[in-house]
Amino acid sequence: MSTPKARDAGEDGAGGVDDAVRALLLLMPRMVGRAKKIPVPEALQSLSLAPRHLSLLSYLLFDGPMTVNELAARLQVAPTTVSLLVGDLSRKGILERREDEADRRRRIIGIAAHQQRAITAWLAPGASAWRKALAPLTPDQRQMFIDTLLAYEAAVSGEEQT
Repeated sequence: MSTPKARDAGEDGAGGVDDAVRALLLLMPRMVGRAKKIPVPEALQSLSLAPRHLSLLSYLLFDGPMTVNELAARLQVAPTTVSLLVGDLSRKGILERREDEADRRRRIIGIAAHQQRAITAWLAPGASAWRKALAPLTPDQRQMFIDTLLAYEAAVSGEEQT
């Protein structure tokens, strides 16, 4: 990281990259801390759900039931990884698998009806907060925000493009 004197060229110090980095270094831990404080509903507390389950459950909650391959594509992981997650969550009674009427060889994965309310209660506060934060932005601004977070994730994980 650069020293406080190293500002963006041509800027008066306000709004430089380093100022934004400072703000984000303070903001990100607070955001993560607040997200972690969203209580897991009592009905789900004993099920040992991990962060890796959240994305899968979010897709099923917001987009409805889908196949393992569809989930894998959205989560950007291998279908075998999704199969393992689905198996784990099915054994815990969180997910249900049913036959696809169009192709009986395929299984459609969905949130178990008796867990729908608890999962909605758990994930809704985060979704609501994102809607409130993103609503004032234009579609291009929202995409830039998402692209920026993806670039940050890639840089932190060492996967950034050179």
